[in-house]
Amino acid sequence: MKRFSALLILCILSIKVYSQAAISDIPVSTITESVNYTSEIAIIPEPVSLTKTAGHFTLPANVVIHSPANPELKQIVSFLQERLSIPTGSFVSNVSDKSSKATVNLILNDKINAFIGKEGYTLTVTPSLITIKANKPAGLFYGVQSLIQLFPKEIESKERVKNIEWMAPCVEVTDYPRVGWRGLMFDVARHFFTKSEVKQYIDAMVRYKYNLLHLHLADDEGWRIEIKGLPKLTEVGAWRVNKVGEFGNFIPPTVEEPRTYGGFYTQEDIKEIVQYARDRFVDIMPEIDVPGHSLAAIVSYPELSCTPGAESYRVRSGERIMDWSKGAPPIALLDNTLCPANEKVYTFLDSVISQVAKLFPFEYIHLGGDEAPINYWEKNDSIRVLMKREGLKNMHQVQGYFEKRVQKIVESKGKKFMGWDEILDGDMPASVGVMSWRGIKYGIDASKNKHEVVMSPTTFAYLDYMQADQITEPRVYASLRLRKSYEFDPIPAGADPKYIKGGQANLWTEQIYNIRQAEYMTWPRGMAIAESVWSPAEKKNWTTFFSKVEQHFKRMDIAETKYAPSVYDPIFSVSRSADKQLMIELTTEVDGLDIYYSFDNSFPDRFYPKYTEKLMPPKDATMLKVITYKGKIPVGRMMNMPIDELNKRASKK
Repeated sequence: MKRFSALLILCILSIKVYSQAAISDIPVSTITESVNYTSEIAIIPEPVSLTKTAGHFTLPANVVIHSPANPELKQIVSFLQERLSIPTGSFVSNVSDKSSKATVNLILNDKINAFIGKEGYTLTVTPSLITIKANKPAGLFYGVQSLIQLFPKEIESKERVKNIEWMAPCVEVTDYPRVGWRGLMFDVARHFFTKSEVKQYIDAMVRYKYNLLHLHLADDEGWRIEIKGLPKLTEVGAWRVNKVGEFGNFIPPTVEEPRTYGGFYTQEDIKEIVQYARDRFVDIMPEIDVPGHSLAAIVSYPELSCTPGAESYRVRSGERIMDWSKGAPPIALLDNTLCPANEKVYTFLDSVISQVAKLFPFEYIHLGGDEAPINYWEKNDSIRVLMKREGLKNMHQVQGYFEKRVQKIVESKGKKFMGWDEILDGDMPASVGVMSWRGIKYGIDASKNKHEVVMSPTTFAYLDYMQADQITEPRVYASLRLRKSYEFDPIPAGADPKYIKGGQANLWTEQIYNIRQAEYMTWPRGMAIAESVWSPAEKKNWTTFFSKVEQHFKRMDIAETKYAPSVYDPIFSVSRSADKQLMIELTTEVDGLDIYYSFDNSFPDRFYPKYTEKLMPPKDATMLKVITYKGKIPVGRMMNMPIDELNKRASKK
């Protein structure tokens, strides 16, 4: 998931919602700012300008929201009524009669404010009135999100909270997004999430002004969308054996084990989810990942494969099906690719894409294109015939042939084609959008070649990665700490900013079994990405950001939204002394924490030894236990680190 004259203002007004927001290039210094961040003001993402003024607004028992009689504002008003009334017990009404005395004024500007664009807003809180102004309804919605964050944390409660003084500090805010595409990818293929759980995920993301939900709807582990005329996709492809443990290393299921785990969305479900998202100013981009990652489709319709014997394949339940020992592309242990040389594949995809295009109003359809193994293609006669007929010299060009044909299908439905950055290996035309995930290099190169680009690099934005030490996290192959996520820049140096649409974080769910774990993996890193794609680069400050995150942890506790406290956990580094003794260094991701430890298997607290220098474990110690404190308060989790594990890590150095 880019930089003052009358001419510039006219240009700003002409920019599409999802193109890079040139308004972000207006120097932040042109707007007065004066605010000291405390627990009272902790808005995420950081506004362009926030000035604290004198006094506080106190929410009355009877709240009147004044808004124009505009159907586009109905959901915004309903949202604000719910958020203000449930926890406070206030009666919240809505009127359009300007003669009524308002508590909250929602105003659509008659005269366009060029500074704030289509998604920006101004928010003014005085002791007697709250006013939110915007050029478009989306801006009012985002202004409401900032307003809610000004009230006490108990505003997040799902039931009435008594004995709270519902006050908000008086402020003047001018705010607008840095980029237009502010996305989260939610993988509902590896593990299925219900319609209500997807809505729950949307509710969480809009609090941080995300506007794009990328739904990964098909993979080796399941097909999740009803396609009329292709019933086996959901009758067969949506179901597998239920396995719990370390995904990717499960024992292959037997024929007798019931395939009852999974699910799918009917087309009516999809329409409902799409509308729910649109009511919250979120677009949904569907992804059908092809030609690789297609085992669920092949199991449903084996004729889509190049490989004889595909009839015996089963939807993956988490067993190993790829050999990554030689890097990418992987060596497939079974053929999970659609066959580029098979005309039935293109007929199949035409049917799928036709229906997907009708269900999702968003301009792009994502067709994957990543991690397609080639070892089965290399030994296939029909692929050889295709290569000879089309003059294709290698497997990159074979996949390029496939991608170009799929692109034409997508464009024939009035949509744009987007794929992961591997599609660039196939010499795709500039009209194809690119999602850069293998670092930032491919996104930079794609922008220079005039592709529209969404930056979603593993380096900063892969939310399935471990957030702390692997002894406490669902084990995957890499780590990504909060502080690193906060370094994300959706417009990297060297890219052509004209073609950078925005940025996105991706939540792959191989190791995520339920919505609570999905929340845990998303937050707080999702806050870091949100600030990276919304706030001006000049306004980003790690210390300020983390002080706000700590306030949002308290809000999430009340909202009962799960999050990861991993940022408080110590970081273990190991080395060997000159005489080969194990040396253990402990550091923290944030400042101001004290680390206490024990080697005697008891549980340390702040009366135990405090870490001050590298540790050498006693000769017979088997376990190092550590915990972090902020002053007298424990903030980190009790971590149990086996000495054997530390020795293994030291031996690898």
